[in-house]
Amino acid sequence: MKLWNNYHTPHSIDEALTLLNQYQGKARVVAGGTDLMVELREGHRPVQDALIDITMIPELTTLAPTDDEIYIGAGVTHTQLVKSPLLAALATCLVESCGVVGGPQVRNVGTLGGNVAHALPAGDGTTSLVALDAQADIVMDGQRRVVPILEMYRGPGQSLIDSTHDLIIGFRFALCAEREATAFKRIMRPQGVALPILGCATWVRLNPAKTHFEATRLSIAPIGPTPARATEVEAVLTGQPANDATIESAIDTAVKILKPRTSKYRATGEYRREMIAVLLRRTLQLAVQRAQTGQAVPEGIGIE
Repeated sequence: MKLWNNYHTPHSIDEALTLLNQYQGKARVVAGGTDLMVELREGHRPVQDALIDITMIPELTTLAPTDDEIYIGAGVTHTQLVKSPLLAALATCLVESCGVVGGPQVRNVGTLGGNVAHALPAGDGTTSLVALDAQADIVMDGQRRVVPILEMYRGPGQSLIDSTHDLIIGFRFALCAEREATAFKRIMRPQGVALPILGCATWVRLNPAKTHFEATRLSIAPIGPTPARATEVEAVLTGQPANDATIESAIDTAVKILKPRTSKYRATGEYRREMIAVLLRRTLQLAVQRAQTGQAVPEGIGIE
């Protein structure tokens, strides 16, 4: 069955945008294609006039540090991210979240940009990008812009960008400094492919004595129709001792205010609320340990 009529591999952003404009909404951007190809084969999307493969554009396939920040092109694969020693040490949650996406074959071709463009609230890479306070570099309506990662989502499967006209160029965020660390954990169920029940990414900064929380960012998903930060839970932690009692207090708040719904594909709302406690406890304790010791070794990532 024919799924597209033309296939292009532009070598620059301008060339890709020219091709998209040429097809006037009847072409789609593709990178790893792990979601798009399934949708085309199963008839969830019509036959495309053209696919615009962005994996030959250098700016979209670059992973490069700049001072205390890092830039990750939208076409960088999950495997490339998992294998980065810099990310493993200073953006550990992203390595841990990308390391559990699909299996090795999916991670070898699937991209971080695709994870975000698909706009599902359960996206593992997205969950960590929210905790890392990332920004997305995009071209939208012909204009290049930088937007906070949370602005990329309009609803389940509804992205800020239109992949028949626009491009995600890449992402940037600050790497962990001294007294800062991150962690990611996920609970899933096997159902053909691993389906997340909940994922949680945590970023913490401790005070100079490394005894108290100075700042935190928490992302637990999927809870609502779009990714979000658990700001009320973060507030409970700020300024408090970095110990189990404070973590349990934050968990109590999270369980009261976060209301995951029952999903026939994931689990009951009651079970998922209990898993909020499990994931917060694991990620906060791990992030605190990493921030105090200055050492982070990613856990639970897929083995190729």
